[in-house]
Amino acid sequence: MRLLEQAVTVSLASDDDLAGFKAAVRRLVAQQMAPQDVQWQVATAAHGDLFSEPAPVTQAARAPAFRLPAQAVQWLEHAALHSEPGRFELLYRLVWRLLAEPGLRDDPLDADMLHAERLSRSVRRDMHKMTAFVRFRPLAAQAGEPTEHVAWFEPDHHIVRATAPFFARRFAQMRWAILTPERSVRWDGETLDFGPGARREDAPPADAGEQLWLTYYAHIFNPARLKPDMMRKEMPRRYWKNLPEATLIQPLMHAAAQRSGQMVEEGATEPQRRRPASSIALRLDQRPADTALPGTLDALRLATSHCRDCPIGQHATQAVHGEGAAGAALMLVGEQPGDQEDLRGRPFVGPAGKLLQQAFDRLGWQRELLYLTNAVKHFKFELRGKRRLHKTPGQKEAMACSQWLEREIGLVKPQAAIALGATAARALMGYAVPVSSARGQWLQRADGLPVLVTLHPAALLRMEVGDPQAAFDAWLDDLRQAAGYAAIRTAST
Repeated sequence: MRLLEQAVTVSLASDDDLAGFKAAVRRLVAQQMAPQDVQWQVATAAHGDLFSEPAPVTQAARAPAFRLPAQAVQWLEHAALHSEPGRFELLYRLVWRLLAEPGLRDDPLDADMLHAERLSRSVRRDMHKMTAFVRFRPLAAQAGEPTEHVAWFEPDHHIVRATAPFFARRFAQMRWAILTPERSVRWDGETLDFGPGARREDAPPADAGEQLWLTYYAHIFNPARLKPDMMRKEMPRRYWKNLPEATLIQPLMHAAAQRSGQMVEEGATEPQRRRPASSIALRLDQRPADTALPGTLDALRLATSHCRDCPIGQHATQAVHGEGAAGAALMLVGEQPGDQEDLRGRPFVGPAGKLLQQAFDRLGWQRELLYLTNAVKHFKFELRGKRRLHKTPGQKEAMACSQWLEREIGLVKPQAAIALGATAARALMGYAVPVSSARGQWLQRADGLPVLVTLHPAALLRMEVGDPQAAFDAWLDDLRQAAGYAAIRTAST
């Protein structure tokens, strides 16, 4: 039962008055004020005071806090900064419903939830674009005063206050200001000062340093990697008018085909770093006639560690050879080692390996009776900060590694193999295999070795499905078809 029967009007100090909105929500919930009895307005619209700061909430006015799901709090805070006029009504209604209907948080099709999530995504994207597309220009300073850098930006939503701390951290030693039509912010090296909006003419014009940047941008432009649709998606045209490099985008795109042709016609450049001659001699199909092939798995492991037949080996920590006993009846082949495998030198010890071990436990398989390996022996990755993110090996890289996999098969002599993923299936079969349609099926190699095709465990970890347990059980059904081979104990065990 509501304590107040009459409708109330909540007036926020500004469109980005997030603190005022949260305080009002707590107060309204404490008073049991139903959403239909609340009207929201912004003081800017009601009184014309565009840049008044949010009024502090006194201790007496504070209402008891309540708990919401962490994810809901995050998108509530972002969605409140959207430019949609009815956002505050929507968000308070959602808070009210989340407190009254705990199961709502798990309803992916609720209209209010979907609407709020769309608003939140739009605001987060706008904040991301602001951090990416703000371009500072130096403002002429008087003698003895530090130079101030000024930028002009036109956000879609009320994000200046929320995004400004990023620039304070990123350019902590620089005095700067960002001007927008609604609100401006200035950093003096210590504090952020928010003020009224500005006009584009208030920002400084281009200078000589900007021409240097344009020259650099033109020279690093690679026409062979041009993807216009992707570029427009990441850099929408509405931002071009405020980007100095935008003047070059269209001419560079028009000349891309001609420049790509010139690059193809030019001769190959001489590499500065040559592959050691010893690694070339290790190729099994190029060895001298009087040189024996590696006759044991240990010898093959040593030969693999020196391989530089593709660029991956130059950057990985070490080669990750297969693991298991010669004579194992069942061989499982993955794509390539991951970050943890690269550091520890063992296959399937990272997150995907843990999921594979869970499958072994469910199926009653013993890892020591199997032989686990990968089609590619080195970890291919790209750096994102300090993180090494997995990158799928190319077909040429997999082919360069095929000699090592084939030699493993020759030494282990398995009775059957499981191809975990498309790269492994191609490496084992010698042709592309559509895993989605071939999973759970047995194929036969030219040498007679039966190969069961299924998903790589990492694919299950990335899979966005409503029922992960069902996907895991379906994967177990694929693997279960090789149970007869997994139970065979070899002479070496």
